[in-house]
Amino acid sequence: MTAKTILLTDHRSRRPAPVVPGVPIAPSGRLADTRGRPLHDLRISVTDRCNFRCVYCMPKEVFGKDYPYLPHDALLSFEEIVRLARLFVAHGVEKIRLTGGEPLLRKNIEALIAQLAELRTPAGQPLDLTLTTNASLLARKARALADAGLRRVTVSLDALDDTVFRRMNDVDFPVADVLRGIDAAAEAGLGPIKVNMVVKKGVNDDQIESMAEYFRHSGHTLRFIEYMDVGASNGWKMDEVLPSADVLRRIGARWPLETLQPHYAGEVAQRWRYRDGAGEIGVISSVTQAFCSSCTRARLSTEGQLYLCLFADQGYDLRALLRGGASDADLATAIAHIWHGRTDNYSERRSADTPRAGRIEMSYIGG
Repeated sequence: MTAKTILLTDHRSRRPAPVVPGVPIAPSGRLADTRGRPLHDLRISVTDRCNFRCVYCMPKEVFGKDYPYLPHDALLSFEEIVRLARLFVAHGVEKIRLTGGEPLLRKNIEALIAQLAELRTPAGQPLDLTLTTNASLLARKARALADAGLRRVTVSLDALDDTVFRRMNDVDFPVADVLRGIDAAAEAGLGPIKVNMVVKKGVNDDQIESMAEYFRHSGHTLRFIEYMDVGASNGWKMDEVLPSADVLRRIGARWPLETLQPHYAGEVAQRWRYRDGAGEIGVISSVTQAFCSSCTRARLSTEGQLYLCLFADQGYDLRALLRGGASDADLATAIAHIWHGRTDNYSERRSADTPRAGRIEMSYIGG
């Protein structure tokens, strides 16, 4: 049995639909889990496909040319995504992020964005509607995305040096095209743009200072992400993690930094700004500084599995309810029941020998 078959069986096989409690739970605009954490963010994966083969996410030895992606009829339709999103918003979600795979590979993604942009919170406010992309298609799509109602984009960029970047994306994609995509997004008004750099010790940590220098004064926020033990295919080792504290020390030694307050409770990135006024950076430290206690995110996979943690090994099959004729009241009750029972705190319990088999892959659920 190959690794590919294991991944497919673990995460994409049919599961029973979640149990809908007999007592309905109507949306009230606020849900809390067992630790009092509210539901605020929903990340929706719209495709399991990606045109990059980044070594920490979709390594070629697992995701080769014969990898069996999900058939189209297994994916949630745009109408199904919007129906679920509407219920999540009624329960208190204020921010929706579209992810993948690479979300811009999903055909007519602008139509989905336009429908999601029409949703309003219980207070009547528009959603914070964002999208994470590798920017390979962003230059040609940025204007259409903005016109459809997308508010912001986050771009994944792991190196400024072209040789290092091509080696990391493993499809020989040039860094210049990503930078053009970032410029196009800025021109279309999809900002402030966040640029995410996953730092892997010994692979691209020599790019930290050059990335910081490039994005200083740009108006974009560069964020450094610790290399994480998501899924089971990337061969993660603790000694390949460069702690965010080391990143901050290296940058601060050249350009002094000072802390900033989070934009909202549960924000994953710690914010810092340059004292000389050149902008801000962020660090996401889920390995060395767990933020489970304030995690407000749920994740919906491309075929309708609801996950409550990036490091989860089990989802809840909302697609089965959708396609089984469940009413909105039943769906809302199921979502509330699932969140009320949430106990996840993986990063607080992480150890170097924690089993990883069976965990969802980042490419499947989004980062």
